Amino acid sequence: MNAQPAGRAVRIGNCSGFYGDRLRAMREMLEGGELDYLTGDYLAELTMLILGRDRMKDPELGYAKTFLRQLEDCLGLAVDKGVKIVANAGGLNPAGLATAVRDLAGRLGLDVAVAHVEGDDLIARAAELGLAADPPPLTANAYLGAWGIAECLNAGADLVVTGRVTDASVIVGPAAAHFGWARDDFDALAGAVAAGHVIECGAQATGGNYAFFTEIADLDRPGFPIAEIEADGSSTITKHPGTGGAVTVGTVTAQLLYEVTGGRYAGPDVTTRLDTVRLTQDGPDRVRISGVRGEAPPPTLKVSLNALAGFRNEAVFVLTGLDIEAKAALVRRQVEADLTTRPAELEWTLARTDHPDADTEEAASALLRCTVRDRDPKVVGRAFSSVAVEYALASYPGFSLTAPPGNGQPYAVFTPGYVDAAEVPHTAVLPDGGRIPIACVTPTRALEPVGEPELPDPLPPGPVRHAPLGLVAGARSGDKGGDANVGVWVRTDDQWRWLVHTLTVDTLKTLLPEAKNLTVTRHVLPNLRAVNFVVEGILGRGVASQARFDPQAKGLGEWLRSRYLYIPETLLDGDGTENPERKNTE
Repeated sequence: MNAQPAGRAVRIGNCSGFYGDRLRAMREMLEGGELDYLTGDYLAELTMLILGRDRMKDPELGYAKTFLRQLEDCLGLAVDKGVKIVANAGGLNPAGLATAVRDLAGRLGLDVAVAHVEGDDLIARAAELGLAADPPPLTANAYLGAWGIAECLNAGADLVVTGRVTDASVIVGPAAAHFGWARDDFDALAGAVAAGHVIECGAQATGGNYAFFTEIADLDRPGFPIAEIEADGSSTITKHPGTGGAVTVGTVTAQLLYEVTGGRYAGPDVTTRLDTVRLTQDGPDRVRISGVRGEAPPPTLKVSLNALAGFRNEAVFVLTGLDIEAKAALVRRQVEADLTTRPAELEWTLARTDHPDADTEEAASALLRCTVRDRDPKVVGRAFSSVAVEYALASYPGFSLTAPPGNGQPYAVFTPGYVDAAEVPHTAVLPDGGRIPIACVTPTRALEPVGEPELPDPLPPGPVRHAPLGLVAGARSGDKGGDANVGVWVRTDDQWRWLVHTLTVDTLKTLLPEAKNLTVTRHVLPNLRAVNFVVEGILGRGVASQARFDPQAKGLGEWLRSRYLYIPETLLDGDGTENPERKNTE
């Protein structure tokens, strides 16, 4: 590789955080200012299932079709500006997407060198690799790293599409190619992973889904983020001038805590030590990430397995006014007694959204949800739906449904797997058609948890007030298969001294009763003034199984912030609101 001058940072922007993100973001990023690379993350566990079903209907599909729509509008602009594009929009068919991009460029009269990365799709070898599951997987994709992308860029590619690489890899690959990093430049790679993890979810780094969103002056249309990555892996997170949202230590902290576990964040190229990350506000909308240390990656790659598990249906009963519990009990007895065949799974959930003496009918109503799942579509289809409807005139007073239940719909389950990295044929397919196998990273290091760090002294005793946790703490939560993580952070040293001694696993289980009987692990990240909790099994078998009201755990952190506990008055105003002095700490 040809290393670039150490003094110049490479500017890498992001224009997509998921399949379905803002369609115009690619043009906004290309027109908004200077970039060297523009990247996009289109894949998630649920997306791989969606693409798998697309491929079942048409073997030529299996990629993110919206990416082609964006390119049709913007490819000429990217060529004119000299911006290279890297995206994982290839999904289950990166070769097919690369061909479609070449065809598009030809129709537009553009000379574009297109390359792709493949080898992640292991479905044909699932049983051989010990990835067999019940039910059998529809998709099985290993999480590849950044070196295939780097090889494509070093071979002159203007545009690289991949299948299932880690989300940060679309950022790490361009940085590694730009600076000519070696495979064992673990600190530099870890710094790029941290930057990539911050920007890969798009506007979440610029104020989207941010706990303290009321502090951001212009959040109506937040801009997309940029990472200015330096030769040693340090970076500055920013955005184009004049775009909405904000880049602060808080917005970056929130994204660093998104969908992670502990101090070691494992990837195929490097294990990033999140406990070494340091954040500094380096001017308006500029946050510097420095001090990141890296270690050799584990010897195995994670594999995402999605399977069609059966069929699902639900009926949502509206219960209004008095005697809510008794009304729920009555209709539950009636429905269960009349089901000729009991579904494999039958769950009732009562959401007490009703208020006493309510001034609107909706505010006086609760929702009773009955969810059924079974391998046989007939069991959860008409056989269930008709029973739910037939009691319309023979059950509790005020009987109604939010909508008549229909036929059962397919649902899926997610299972993580692991394979030896040497078993995965990671391959860079160059613009000229040449194929370069990407060797495994060596050395490797088995993943192990970081020990509990030394904790600061607790705050001295003093007056406390019963108030919501969110008055002093931010939170960001998300899904990791069937597990969820909840990262909680504060913004002053005194708040940290209180939080780290107060928000224990036992306290979390008290505040979130749905986690009471689940395994919960706490990870302490002092540099971020944060604690991160991993709640195992709260999402059942993944987002597609829709095991709970919030199947991706996106609101779990906000529920936690809304819960009351005793907070020192020194951290609160006299009226129980946030201490305004904190607003100057970022």
